[in-house]
Amino acid sequence: MGDIGFPTAAVSETRPPAKNKIFLGTFIHSKTLSELEYLHNAAVAVDSLGTIVAVSPDTDIAKAKSTLLPQLNWPSDDTDMVVAKAGQFFFPGFIDTHLHASQYPNVGLFGNSTLLDWLNTYTFPLEASLSSLPKAQKVYSRVIRKTLSHGTTTAAYYATIDVPATNLLADLCLSSGQRALIGRVCMDQLGPSYYLDESPAESLAKTKQCIDHVLSKDPKMELITPIITPRFAPACSAPLMKELGQLAKETDLPVQTHISENKNEIALVASLFPDAGDSYAEVYDTFGLLTPRTILAHAVHLTEKEADLVTERKSKVSHCPCSNSAITSGAARVRWLLDKGIEVGLGTDMSGGYSPSVLEAARHAVLVSRHICMDEGKSEERDKLSVEEVLYLATRGGAKVVGMEDKIGGLEVGMEWDAQLVGLHEVDEEEEEEEGNVDVFGWESWEEKIAKWVYNGDDRNTKKVWVRGRLVHERK
Repeated sequence: MGDIGFPTAAVSETRPPAKNKIFLGTFIHSKTLSELEYLHNAAVAVDSLGTIVAVSPDTDIAKAKSTLLPQLNWPSDDTDMVVAKAGQFFFPGFIDTHLHASQYPNVGLFGNSTLLDWLNTYTFPLEASLSSLPKAQKVYSRVIRKTLSHGTTTAAYYATIDVPATNLLADLCLSSGQRALIGRVCMDQLGPSYYLDESPAESLAKTKQCIDHVLSKDPKMELITPIITPRFAPACSAPLMKELGQLAKETDLPVQTHISENKNEIALVASLFPDAGDSYAEVYDTFGLLTPRTILAHAVHLTEKEADLVTERKSKVSHCPCSNSAITSGAARVRWLLDKGIEVGLGTDMSGGYSPSVLEAARHAVLVSRHICMDEGKSEERDKLSVEEVLYLATRGGAKVVGMEDKIGGLEVGMEWDAQLVGLHEVDEEEEEEEGNVDVFGWESWEEKIAKWVYNGDDRNTKKVWVRGRLVHERK
């Protein structure tokens, strides 16, 4: 990469700015799956390392200066005050638990295809083309900026099979300040001849190269984490999956892959691996890839037995409602998964999904759950997901899926300040300019304001975004 002149990130770029910060205003986050906590007229103190060190109720800027700063022993001239305006609130950053950075240029392009046709028509040619680093630089820079602008502070990225391009994605996330899991895609079968690993040994060696690169740039994985990424079972031979399962065991690194997205895909798995278990989930389990750190995208058509196995192995699920609708995969039964004790987060799954917005995924999760309820004789009213529940999936649920629930997803003391400042438009009869798609008239409760945001909000409402206390996006 250095020969081409692309900037590479250094370890020091993971360090947040030196100043301490106090944020003042309304703070909202998930307390439980079904409950949001609202803290009004509060202050949250974030130290220079990006960690929340104090949450102070009933604190305006005057009280913060007179009381909170002395308690923290912070000098006022070395502390930034960030005050939310009327109609604004602080909310945890969104966590996108499944997306393909390499596919971003194809968002919205899926025609009438289903999964396997879509891969060959749209996906593999684009991914292969990103071995051109100038093209990869253009695509990856944009997808990072775009997801940050929608409030995504953490993303579980699939890159491509190309090592330099995958490493470039890690470097760009590090320099941009986005928290990310970076996976080099492993696939040695089922793809076009121009886009395959030559052998299991080569796939494993290249995966290790990418892991080593990430750890050389961010040794403590403070911001960037390598993730072992078998594309999905049909694209990986049994020897390759066995090697990757062993690598997961040796390194204790997370794993990401796809499962039970499409019925034809499930039938293909059964035909390819007749001796590796009775189900898609058992195939992964046979090769040691069903771990507590495994993220399984989709899980639309899991059987009872498979769900019980996923629960037993403590693997996690990324629910991708936009993608599952767009390429006609099906409707994942999220309530059923949750009832099974499976942790669930949300994924945009670009470019099967058409939007980089986790908020879009949240509202579609609500709608998909209602479609499940409309399937008479198979579901119950309780299958419906509420606004509060999908916001949990977008934050705390996602944090559990990526294994970072001790650091992100909430706004308590000890958590890292991965957060967004959200602004809703307060209607003024005299104004002429539109300011986003969410109109607040003044008589709504806070619960109603949040519902309006979930159903109508977009990146225009995301005013600022921080990761580990560092400002990484500001809407001008």
